[in-house]
Amino acid sequence: MWRKALSCAGGALQRRVSQAWRTIPYRCSSTASVTVSSIILRSLKDHYLEVSKMTPPPKISPPSPYTVVKGALDIGGPVLKGTFRDEEISISVMRMVDILPGGSEDDYDEDSVNQLFVHVDIYKPSLQESLHFLCGLYPDALGIHSVSLRPKSESSESLDVPTKYNGPVFEDVDAKIRDALHGYIQERGISEELFPFLQAWLYVKDHRDLMRWFKTVGSFVNATQPETLEA
Repeated sequence: MWRKALSCAGGALQRRVSQAWRTIPYRCSSTASVTVSSIILRSLKDHYLEVSKMTPPPKISPPSPYTVVKGALDIGGPVLKGTFRDEEISISVMRMVDILPGGSEDDYDEDSVNQLFVHVDIYKPSLQESLHFLCGLYPDALGIHSVSLRPKSESSESLDVPTKYNGPVFEDVDAKIRDALHGYIQERGISEELFPFLQAWLYVKDHRDLMRWFKTVGSFVNATQPETLEA
């Protein structure tokens, strides 16, 4: 799995630098610092080249009526936007394994990467709040976790916990209301049909973020002692 390969690349880099540090004999601090910096830079370069050769997943278009938010790969916030009658809809996504505490590279099995959290905000032009749905998205199903009202300014800027009441435990809501709310979002195209695109989008974002991390960390380390590390 491409996502696990990216996670393993980062873990391999950490182990390589840690092992190299333990093999460096005691010497003056400046010499040891240069040696460690050289190891870090070499490892970053090796893994950067390794990750850059990975073949990305096939390009997938989001299902109608949604389009990709411009710049979504480089900034936080909504990934998709769309309209339904006079409503505007935005969709944000994250992997469930990425927000659970205590995660490690061993957690990235087939099941874990197939579990997504989707934040859906539905806006009406005359109202100052959006109707917010937090959903679990899987290859073959979508389930609502909670429904709440959120100020518009809060809805589109981040995936943080809302400052207002987040609604009752959804499973405790009357079954007729649950079914009606599922029908409400399905009518607006919020369903398991979003999964292939959102999963592929997260793969591409993970790849871009990791490549950027290799470059920025390498630039920082290299800038600390340029007269030595450039040799």
